[in-house]
Amino acid sequence: MIRVGIIGAAGYTGGELIRLLLGHQEATLVWAVSESQAGKPISSTHTDLIGDLHLNFVQEPDADADVVFLCMGHGRSKEYLDQHTFSSETRIIDLSHDFRLGRQGKHGFVYGLPEAYRDQIKKAQKIANPGCFATAIQLGLLPMAHENHLPQEIPIQAITGSTGAGQSLSETTHFTWRDNNISIYKPFRHQHEAEVLETLSWVGNEKGTKLRFIPVRGNFTRGIFATMYVPYEGSTKEAKQLYEDYYRDHPFVHTANVNIDLKQVVNTNKCLIGLEVIDDYLLIISMIDNLIKGASGQAIQNMNLQFGIPETTGLLLKSTAF
Repeated sequence: MIRVGIIGAAGYTGGELIRLLLGHQEATLVWAVSESQAGKPISSTHTDLIGDLHLNFVQEPDADADVVFLCMGHGRSKEYLDQHTFSSETRIIDLSHDFRLGRQGKHGFVYGLPEAYRDQIKKAQKIANPGCFATAIQLGLLPMAHENHLPQEIPIQAITGSTGAGQSLSETTHFTWRDNNISIYKPFRHQHEAEVLETLSWVGNEKGTKLRFIPVRGNFTRGIFATMYVPYEGSTKEAKQLYEDYYRDHPFVHTANVNIDLKQVVNTNKCLIGLEVIDDYLLIISMIDNLIKGASGQAIQNMNLQFGIPETTGLLLKSTAF
């Protein structure tokens, strides 16, 4: 049984990790650190777990673990690892932005997008889990990058649920502002763009490609609905075949033959992709749950690969769908 510890377990991603681990056949949670909630029952914060889990948050790791998930704010993971030492056998999976760039740089982290780096992930001790926007965008573009079909500029728009901003309240996350509202933020300057470009370069040797990315705050709780388009000379049928061939051995990415909607992926580790050729452009729709495939579910998928068990273990989830 894989012994799991979580740092920063009181937030959204920590809570989703705990919920998913309860249904994992090969892993068990041995401790969950929260500086603000130490000593309190985990179910007092994650109230969806009432009756399912009888474990308290702790201030510091209190037992050995085979894998540690870091679920802290950006900038805090590096600081935490500088101050705390784990066994040389302990795998580390970081869900922050701290180690995503530079790929296997001085800190030894491998970028955790299985659809592009699966072989490296299997051998890695440390994983930098991708960002949620970055996951949706990369999965939408990987097959085109692999065939060297990407143009110099790629227009992208993606709308995300409010959980993508975390639990801390601000003007733009408060219900009274977010409900019945929509706005853009960080246009052409979002922090996830750099990790997307590194992967596109890795997969297809694309150099100089620019993302014209407009992130949008949605008035719903969870999910990412991303649209992008690239020049394409083939048919819709040919595009679908290209994507199906690329993702044939990747169990969580699927092309759809129906008009896709966000509820089809919420509460799952899936990415659904819609494709249509219109006026010599390929329209690509890529949808994920930002907290699962965009964070905690993908982190568990990476853990499964690290430990040599089927990557779908604990992740065969049905969406709410309605």
